[in-house]
Amino acid sequence: AFKRQQIMANSKSKTGKSTKYEIRQSRIFSESFKREKVEDILNKRISIIEFCKLWDVSSTSVYRWIYQYSPHYKKGTKMIVQQDSEEAKTQELLKKVAELERILGQKQMEIDYQSKLIEIASKELDIDLKKSFKPTL
Repeated sequence: AFKRQQIMANSKSKTGKSTKYEIRQSRIFSESFKREKVEDILNKRISIIEFCKLWDVSSTSVYRWIYQYSPHYKKGTKMIVQQDSEEAKTQELLKKVAELERILGQKQMEIDYQSKLIEIASKELDIDLKKSFKPTL
């Protein structure tokens, strides 16, 4: 950040009227101040607009502070906003996926059980049931 000086200059224009020029003095805020104010903004104790007016800071600077000091808001991240109906649909689909995974697990257990049963029967009967079984079409 660069520093500006407060300058009040009186000059006369071509029309003879005096004009005042004011250059605002640059301020540098400490890191602890910025962190505290970002926390206030994120906890909704003050809005960004109110903060900008109160401290005479640009909103660009405030957003820069938020991106820098907030663990939740990082530049380039996207927030997905969906309607309640979309959220309900998503929850319904997640439930359906969970149910299908449960059914798939049960079927896999049945297949494993049947494979083991065939293996045990093959040993007991001394016949290779896997090779001797030919499905009819």
